[in-house]
Amino acid sequence: MRICSGWRLAAAGCCLAVAATVVAQPTFLPGVSQGNLNSSAINEASGLAASRVNSSVLYVHNDSGDSARFFGINSAGRLVGTFRLTGASATDWEDIAVGPGPVTGRSYVYLGDIGDNNAVRTGGVQVYRVAEPTVSSGQSPPVDVNLSGVETFTLRYPDGARDAETLLSDPLTGDLYVVSKREDQSRVYRAPASALVNGATVTLQYKTSLPWGWATGGDISPDGDEILIRGYSNASLWSRPPGTNLWDAFAYAGVSVPLVSEPQGEAIGFDAAGWGYYTTSEGSYPALYYFNRVPEPTTLVLLGLGAVALVRGRRGEVR
Repeated sequence: MRICSGWRLAAAGCCLAVAATVVAQPTFLPGVSQGNLNSSAINEASGLAASRVNSSVLYVHNDSGDSARFFGINSAGRLVGTFRLTGASATDWEDIAVGPGPVTGRSYVYLGDIGDNNAVRTGGVQVYRVAEPTVSSGQSPPVDVNLSGVETFTLRYPDGARDAETLLSDPLTGDLYVVSKREDQSRVYRAPASALVNGATVTLQYKTSLPWGWATGGDISPDGDEILIRGYSNASLWSRPPGTNLWDAFAYAGVSVPLVSEPQGEAIGFDAAGWGYYTTSEGSYPALYYFNRVPEPTTLVLLGLGAVALVRGRRGEVR
């Protein structure tokens, strides 16, 4: 049976309409190890984010006990750079994010010194912002660079000090979000982009709660359409309705996505295309896992139509 008349892709409008009705929730394949982080300096990987300017480069950092630095690794886990933040300190760094900042068109790294196991940091927690460095995924030997121009923000909760391990940067608005950890339903707080001025103290705005607690890391896709948050043994993905605030996504049930059993898995981040995602664990030489996305039926149908159009076009068939 012929579903639509016309086989050329340019004339497949009705086929697109049929295909558009076939929609599925995001689905991901099981994680596949890409290799192990090969640097002994990375022994408590707590946060992970993909570079927006350096192809196939990911950023990771250690938990508490390290200096104010983060690392560049390639997609196989090999160290390509160590980046030290001039004028910053490290009390309990827990997550890293990449997103927009004060200069339009420039990409920034955000480091979240937001850990507070005993909820004693009543004066607030810190986030550091610095422009993304430049490094190649094939850099050898690894570079070791001091980064200047680091900005500092102090964030205070409106409802008392608390522990957090998830920092998100909204690519659409430049807002920062902190998601608390030690609660049955992790709480989502917002710092507006307009308040993120060097040296500022910002009172966070409570926006909503997740359906589960003990969040240990998260990321927002580069296009701002999806939010990924994990715990030690679970992870969920939320789709953001077009034209809505980020926190509106959490009014809907998140889609459960796979994890691999890790010794102490806290880090998670989308790839630079926002297609699949990576995870890694604390500990020495941990594995770096990649979770590839399964194309939605709509995409598969369109790919099929395109293939048929190409074949029939080459044969010179007209219907």
